[in-house]
Amino acid sequence: MHRRGFLAAVAAAVPAANAVAVIDTQRTPLRKTGKVETVYKSPGPKPNGLQATADGLWIMDQGDNKIYLVRYEDGKVLRALDTEADKASGITFDGEAIWMASTYSRETIRADAKTGKTIAKYFTPGAGIIYNMSGDPAGRSSPLLAKSAEAPARTAAKKGGGFQQGRLMGAAAPGTGAHGLEWRDGKLWMAVPPSRMIYRVNPKEWVIEKRFSTAGNRPHGIGWEGKYLWCADSNLNAFFKHDPESGDIVEKIQLAESDPLPHGMTIWQGWMWYCDDVGVVCKLKL
Repeated sequence: MHRRGFLAAVAAAVPAANAVAVIDTQRTPLRKTGKVETVYKSPGPKPNGLQATADGLWIMDQGDNKIYLVRYEDGKVLRALDTEADKASGITFDGEAIWMASTYSRETIRADAKTGKTIAKYFTPGAGIIYNMSGDPAGRSSPLLAKSAEAPARTAAKKGGGFQQGRLMGAAAPGTGAHGLEWRDGKLWMAVPPSRMIYRVNPKEWVIEKRFSTAGNRPHGIGWEGKYLWCADSNLNAFFKHDPESGDIVEKIQLAESDPLPHGMTIWQGWMWYCDDVGVVCKLKL
């Protein structure tokens, strides 16, 4: 190839290389599921993370920074623990201890599952400001919010798609951290909205071993169904099933406009459990 032709080819390739990849889920197969059931009120004011275990359902509350272990059938509190988290959004259990996504301190905390006492703190990969991108969905608030006395303030806070400190330089806090956590085979998985990524982290060395993009700009709770990892997106009002090896989205569940808004999510015995941060815990049959 002549030099002039080579330079023209390079120039033509630059826009493609610099283009922002937007994940198109319009053709992703839809899964038909059971109707969303509101099971009970959460023991805390703003449930934002869920983790299913054999001992019960763990709920991470962003309003009072407590974690609750409740019974699946009626929500009876079996354990309530204070934590050092700051408006935490995600929770998981590694068989010995609880992990929390301390959203606004941008830390990932490992804590004693019996006392809530912090064992260790780690920085969260991909933490920061949730940037805006062309084609982003509008910020979504819960359809249940209109019935709440705090509706005006919370609606205003969610115009950008989730409460966001630090959007302007000099604001109270520089952004946000992880929102969803899961544990599997000695690895910690986390969904981080500012980077629009899901990470697999080696917790012993705190090294990222794998990462892939989420469907939208507000990924939240994550949960395992067999070998696949589901991720909730609050602004898209949907759940997306990822192949964790490739990151590909292979299926989605689209909620109705009237359904509670998904925040924390977990899967247990064929049911997807999720919470709306206005104070309710829901489930649907997969």
